[in-house]
Amino acid sequence: MNDVISGFAQLLDPVTFVYVFVGVLIGTLVGILPGLGSAATIALLLPITYSMEPTHAIIMLAGIYYGSMYGGTITSVLLRLPGEAASVVTTFDGYEMTKAGRAGPALGIAAVGSFIGGTLSVVALTLVAGPMADLAVRFGPPEHVALTVVGLMLVTYLGTSSTWKALAMAAVGLVLSTVGTDPIEGTSRFTFGQLSLFDGLDFVALAMGLFGVGEILHSLERAETAQAVKAKIKNVWPSRRDFRDASGAIARGSVLGFLIGVLPGGGGVISSMASYGLEKRRAKDPSRFGRGAIEGVAGPETANNASSTSAFIPLLTLGLPPNVVLALIYGALLIQGVTPGPRLIEDHPDIFWGVIASMYIGNLILLILNVPLVGLFVKILKVRAGILAAFTLLITMVGVYSVNNDTFDMWVVVIFGVVGWLMKKTGFDPGPLVLAFVLGPIMEQAFRQSMLISDGDPTIFLTRPLSGGILGALVVLLVAMTVLRRVLRRRGMDARSTPGDAAERPISESVEQQPQETS
Repeated sequence: MNDVISGFAQLLDPVTFVYVFVGVLIGTLVGILPGLGSAATIALLLPITYSMEPTHAIIMLAGIYYGSMYGGTITSVLLRLPGEAASVVTTFDGYEMTKAGRAGPALGIAAVGSFIGGTLSVVALTLVAGPMADLAVRFGPPEHVALTVVGLMLVTYLGTSSTWKALAMAAVGLVLSTVGTDPIEGTSRFTFGQLSLFDGLDFVALAMGLFGVGEILHSLERAETAQAVKAKIKNVWPSRRDFRDASGAIARGSVLGFLIGVLPGGGGVISSMASYGLEKRRAKDPSRFGRGAIEGVAGPETANNASSTSAFIPLLTLGLPPNVVLALIYGALLIQGVTPGPRLIEDHPDIFWGVIASMYIGNLILLILNVPLVGLFVKILKVRAGILAAFTLLITMVGVYSVNNDTFDMWVVVIFGVVGWLMKKTGFDPGPLVLAFVLGPIMEQAFRQSMLISDGDPTIFLTRPLSGGILGALVVLLVAMTVLRRVLRRRGMDARSTPGDAAERPISESVEQQPQETS
């Protein structure tokens, strides 16, 4: 409790509190703007964090992450236009409630559920983080190899694109992570005589190119126009009946979202889909779902916010980012000279407990912002995409140059920006590439250390209890998910013939097809 209190004490500093507010406000705005997303925004802001205090930087980026989950709800409910991929599920019943004149209660219950799910997840994070860090201290190189393998496999397998495309992107990311100087022998690899490559590709430049410039080019190509909100937003605070109907979905969504968020590859999309499917199966009348059931809004919104908070557990305690956004925050920590992992609590308690304390306050600020100011946030949609793109591109190029004062990084941004744009057009997800680029050096060094320990015997990964247990659990999980995917795919094929039964679609199909149906 002393550590938790010390974390809250940091928030008494007005500057720290301002960074919490700025983070969640930017996150809300990002969630409202379709197509931008928290990953692209955090990638664009990485150069700015270079000159900030480490605690302030991570608090702001964390606020953007879970704040975007709130913002994505607004356009999903009012326009059936998801601002975040995790908000796709909310469109199923949220937009139907809007057409029935209940847009206010839909937005209100989503905000309340998000607050409860996020807060309960932070409480669990506070209790679990310490024991997890103590356990992680016992991990050696073989265990780190096993954990990185689990992270890469689950992220690629649970991705929203084709599994084979995701695996290909992960392989490219691993190859790119080897550019530079060999960590053990000190020889140069894939540098082609370029001195700028001796330290490897800069993570900030690569991420800003793939997510920032790539997303800008893709959004300009689509040339989306702003849509007017015709629904009247009134009675935002839900009634007693709404609370009674949604209370069970909020409770179950909190637990489910927390558990899924801890898993590598688990995120808002997976948790929201799982929560929607769970609520539909528990309902006495499943036919209400897809036609304006308030549980179909409360459960998924609670789950995706709970998962966005619990995802910080493996990042802060094990040093392994479970998804793409956390990989970017991992990069921000490295820029600050802070290495996430078991020693983070002891070496940098101000960062660890400051971030956790900020989540309590951040969720409360988001509840206050999202209930009364919904109408104001919706007006952001009237800003032309071309104006935003021009300013964003200028800030991107100036920002990436300011990190290392190297024009080579600007070329890296341009090249990977074009690559990111082509990946968007061809259906490749840049997420596995960035995550593999981050985990690659960790995996390589741990693997080579394991080989030195075992004199080249690869069975060390199976004979050690922890690493063998982790890899065995991965195999069992992959087999179970393969069976589950086939079941969902069969039910999804049946659901296409049933109007309003979108909950049975496979995850990847729902995420990819819903925006197309909207347009």
